[in-house]
Parts: sequence; structure tokens; C-alpha cells
Amino acid sequence: MRILVVNAGSSSLKLSVLDDADRALASETVDAPVGRIDDQALRTAISASSPIDAVGHRIVHGGTEFTQPALVDARVLHRLELLTDLAPLHQPKSLRGLDVVSRLLPGVPAVACFDTAFHAHIPAAAATYALPAQWRHRWDLRRFGFHGLSHAYASRRAAELTGRPLEDLRIVTCHLGAGASLAAVKGGVSVDTTMGFTPQEGLVMATRSGSVDPGLLLWLEEHVGMPPSELATTLEHRSGLLGICGNSDMRVILQAEAEGDADSALAIGVYLHRLRAGIAAMAAAMGGLDTLVFTGGVGEHAAPIRERAAAELGFLGVALNREANDGAAGDAEIGANGAPVRTLVVTAREDVEIARGVRQVLAASPLEAAGRSPER
Repeated sequence: MRILVVNAGSSSLKLSVLDDADRALASETVDAPVGRIDDQALRTAISASSPIDAVGHRIVHGGTEFTQPALVDARVLHRLELLTDLAPLHQPKSLRGLDVVSRLLPGVPAVACFDTAFHAHIPAAAATYALPAQWRHRWDLRRFGFHGLSHAYASRRAAELTGRPLEDLRIVTCHLGAGASLAAVKGGVSVDTTMGFTPQEGLVMATRSGSVDPGLLLWLEEHVGMPPSELATTLEHRSGLLGICGNSDMRVILQAEAEGDADSALAIGVYLHRLRAGIAAMAAAMGGLDTLVFTGGVGEHAAPIRERAAAELGFLGVALNREANDGAAGDAEIGANGAPVRTLVVTAREDVEIARGVRQVLAASPLEAAGRSPER
């Protein structure tokens, strides 16, 4: 089976074709500025990758309804559209990609795979906001968590690399990219994560603030007269590393810090402070830590961030081998010999996790044998 994986980003559509062994047979990125997709460019990219037997789409938000990958039909599509209010910056782009690809590949089954699904069953104590029950029940106010496809893959890959059963491990996965989040994975199941109702909660990110005292935002609204739309735009696009030092590229910030730039040093300090605290909190949610995993653009390529984060986590049993850390490429173990906690770098492969979801859905669906997709 050749599976086309579609990952809709903020300004592009990433396409990859995987075979049954998860080998990437083709990959291409189609520009999609402001969510607008060039149908002809997409048609050309898909034609070059033919034949396609099934399509897997990364969908950011599945709400409380979609806790597993789902075969896309008219009902599912309608339900996904209703979830747009929960992720107004992300959901429309995913749905636009789904719509365009489905029109270009009529009759090919499409499966939606959700970033929220991996965290759907975190314990109530971790999922619940301390808000009035009437609010929580009426509007589904809870912590959803995101980056689930990445966290799920990274935890399974960590078990493979360490040669231990996933069911026996307590893993903290650190997805550090432009967006960033942590997950506490105990026995292969997410039991806590840093993102919440939206992807805004938790760690400091490239342009997102991460957690901010809601009282501060209320103060800005009441005493400064800042409208909610301005607050939302600022928290999403003008905060985080960019807000502190004027740059969102970790490589540039690390270089500027090395050259003595005070704002860049502050940005790195704040970033690491939140990261270390988050890792410790995730370990506490599991009663300990066996494996620490770094993934995502920063997690995979910023050795100084890994080193400096680990330097203050010795009380958890984390210790790095500096040479292994500096030379890490692809999937690699970077922990010191004999350290109680195994520390790894894992290449992010959301495409593999999506393809896995597609196979699971189609294996359970009579539509696969019929060789057709459901009516959309």
C-alpha cells in the first residue's frame, strides 16, 4: 500500500509517500501562503507520486469526539468543521488540504489522524481546569494537548532504541520546534502534557508566549483597553523567543548569545527555565523517569539546548555524554554511560505515525476490500 501523508502547516503543505515498510518513496512541499493552496502545484506533486492507495491527513484538533484516527466521510467532515472554533488558526488549513486532495484523488480513501488523540485519555486530574463545572460541561473546557502524533512516535521509537518494552517505560518526550510541548508517556500512554485547551499553554515557543498569568491578560484588557483580537495575535505571533529578543530562530539566538547579546541570553534563560520545570513536572506525573527524548527541529539540532537543559536535571538521573550529544545525527543515544535515565535524540516522523493510523483504520474497514472511499 502506498500512503500519501498530508501535513498542512502555516504556510505550506508537506506531502510524503510511504510504503508498507515506512520508507519515504517521495516527498515534496507545496507552498500554501495564508492557507491558500495552489491546486495545480498540488496536482503536479500528487501525479509525480502516483499511484496512491490511501491518504492520511494530520488534523490538529479532534475535540472530545475523535480519539482515534477516522475514515473521512460526510459526517466526519461536518464534525471536524464544527471544531474550527477550538483551533481557528490551524483547523481551517488542515480541512482545506483535505478538501483539495480529496478532489484530486476521488475514490481514494482518506483518513484523519489527530494531534489531540494521543492525549485524549490523560487522567481527569491532569485534564481538568479548576473552573466551574457548569462552564466545563457546557463548553468542553479541558486540557486537550497537542503534538500527539509526534509524541506517540517518539515514545515508541525510544522503546525500540533502548531495547525495552514500551509498557515498562516512563518516558518524557520533548517536542521542541517552532511549537513546543512535552508529554509524560507511561507504559505507552500519555498521562500528562504541557499544552492545554489550545496550543498556547505550556513552554516558551518561537513566537508563542506559552503559559501566561490570565490575570495579566485581563489587566491589559481592562486597564489598557487592548482588544481580544490584539491579545490573541500578540500571544500567537509576536511573543515567545521573538518577543523577548526579536528573533525566533534558535540557531541565530544561540549565536547572538555567544556574542554577548543580553536579550538573546535572557530568551535562552527563560526558554530553559520553562523547559526544565516542565520536564520535572512530567516526571512527577509518572512517579519517575526512565527515558528522556528530544525531537522536533530544536530538539534534534540544538545540542547546546539539550546540554544545558540536562545539566540541571541530574536530580532526576539525567546526564549527557558531551561528545555523543554534540555529534548526534538522526536517531541517537546521548546519555552518559551508567546514567539512570537513558537520553535520546529521535528524528520527528509524524508521517510514520499517520501512515500507521491509516493502516489501522483501513484494516478494520470493509471499504478497503471494496477499493472505494466513503461518500463525502
